[in-house]
Amino acid sequence: MRITVLRSFFLLFIFAFTGLYAQETAIMVRAKAKDAKFIGSSVGGAKIYIKNAETGEILAEGLTKGSTGNTEKIMNRPRERNENLAKESTAGFLANIDIKEPVFVTVEAHAPINKKQATVISSTQLWLIPGKDITGDGVVLEVPGFVVDILSPQTHERIPQTKEVEIMANIILMCGCPVTEGGIWDANQYEVKALISSENKQVNEVEMKVGEKPSTFSAKTNLDAGLYEITVYAFDPAAGNTGVDKTNFIIN
Repeated sequence: MRITVLRSFFLLFIFAFTGLYAQETAIMVRAKAKDAKFIGSSVGGAKIYIKNAETGEILAEGLTKGSTGNTEKIMNRPRERNENLAKESTAGFLANIDIKEPVFVTVEAHAPINKKQATVISSTQLWLIPGKDITGDGVVLEVPGFVVDILSPQTHERIPQTKEVEIMANIILMCGCPVTEGGIWDANQYEVKALISSENKQVNEVEMKVGEKPSTFSAKTNLDAGLYEITVYAFDPAAGNTGVDKTNFIIN
């Protein structure tokens, strides 16, 4: 009887003692472009932060790495309940966090991290429970917008007044997915314009059209001598995606 009591006490002690130790808990985080695919290595990835929501302590951070995923599965096929969109090679960030008790966390995606003029923050909050892994698709953060890069005119470029100004911009989804005429991301459904201003006054608005090269929009205009700022924007009225880039140039 005494041995049984001692054994029970010993087991209770061991259980209580081991309960003080943290358990490794896995959480997969992915960033997915709105109306498009996952944000991964091809655009530099999304920077992921997992923070204690109460204290702000960063529990884990890293980049999503991998491919943008299967286009047919993500964009064209109906999705069944609990069906994963991602596969092993699909971009994501897997964090392994040691926790002793449930922790309420904030999960942030800064994406695409290498395009500062286009980077947005998408976030959500949830409880992490020790030993209860969140894998598969995991936590998927939607990232709206376009990446807009003005290719021409170059910053501070001097253009003769006698010469036509060529405006050119590269426009892609946040995952790097291309914009093409008649494609999955159809250039014909997007509004792309260049707003040209001088001394904070708009002097011209030019509609830009997609060319033969995927994701490249262009237009031409004539301007008087002066200092100019150009703003190129892209807008998708169906999905609500938007994107902007700016530069300055000089007409001699």
